[in-house]
Amino acid sequence: LGFVSVSYTGGKDVRIKVQITKTGGTTYTYNLNNKGTAETFPLTEGDGKYTVKVFENTSGTKYAQAYSCPLDLKLTSEFSPFLYSNQYVNFNDSSKVVAKAAELTKGMETDLDKVTAIYHYVINNITYDYDLAATVPSGYLPDVDAVLTSGTGICFDYAAVMASMLRSQNIPCKLIVG
Repeated sequence: LGFVSVSYTGGKDVRIKVQITKTGGTTYTYNLNNKGTAETFPLTEGDGKYTVKVFENTSGTKYAQAYSCPLDLKLTSEFSPFLYSNQYVNFNDSSKVVAKAAELTKGMETDLDKVTAIYHYVINNITYDYDLAATVPSGYLPDVDAVLTSGTGICFDYAAVMASMLRSQNIPCKLIVG
């Protein structure tokens, strides 16, 4: 489908990172919880050979590799990685963002109309949170339903809410961080 689920249980308070690399492509590094709860990460570089590595923090900014797994990806559709929930675009069928997207796009037939409706909703109903922007913690992840409820967020939140809404309407989109 274009994503990999990873779970890992390390020692208490051990920081864990996941690194996903496509052969000859980009390396993406993510924070991973160490509670044994699976998290989903996208394989956004398309078909090919990937390596998924898990690293445990040993001290300070030093990490040791705890696990490595090669995989070969053949997508049924090039858009698959951009249609599902993952760590950054985290939603499910009972999410408020899914219900709001369905409400906003009810009766619309074209993807362009849906994108336009969702875009205008997001930019008109979420205000920039300057306080959070000044104090955003390392490893911050958007909570799309909390952002929708509060009506405030940083740029990462805007993108995650919009991507969640669009993906829930079967419109592929990629969230870029940085």
